[in-house]
Amino acid sequence: MPIDPNTTRVSSWVITTDVVFPDHTNPLGTLFGGRVLELMDVNAGIACQRFCRQVVVTASTEPIDFRNPIHVGEIIEVKSRVAWTGRTSMIVRCEVHGENPLSGERRLCTIGHMNFVALDQRGRPTPVPRLRIESDLERRHWEIGQQVRDDTLRRRERKGYQES
Repeated sequence: MPIDPNTTRVSSWVITTDVVFPDHTNPLGTLFGGRVLELMDVNAGIACQRFCRQVVVTASTEPIDFRNPIHVGEIIEVKSRVAWTGRTSMIVRCEVHGENPLSGERRLCTIGHMNFVALDQRGRPTPVPRLRIESDLERRHWEIGQQVRDDTLRRRERKGYQES
C-alpha cells in the first residue's frame, strides 16, 4: 500500500534480549562480533518494518566498533529505533548492552547505525513515512542519522557506486 509522503510516525524502541551460550563465543568466552551484528540486523529490521509497515532490506551499516565484550552466560540486550528517514530509506540506531545476570551490572558494548530500504511488492524502493521528532534526544539521534547518511553517500561516491 503506497505511503502518503505527508504521513509522519513515531518510532518506538524494539528491545531483544538473549543469553550468550558457549556455541556463540570465541576461545576467550566472549560473544562473536558477527553474532552481535546478526542480532542488531534482525532487531533493526523489526524496528523498520513496524515503522513503515513494508518489507525492508539492509542496505549498509556504518563501521561498528565493539567497546566491551559480552561473556558466556551474560545477557545481551539489543535496542533499536528508526532515527532518520529519507524518501525510501531509514537509518536505525542500535544500542547493545551486556549484563551480568547475577550482579545486574550493565555495560554499553556498542552503538551502531544501519541503513534499510523499504521495498514494494515488485522489490523496488518505495516511500516511507516521515519520522516524527518529539524530544531533544530524538532530534540528536536524527542529526546523527543524517551524518551517517551523508557519510554513506560520500563513501559510495569514493568507490564509484551509482545512486539509483
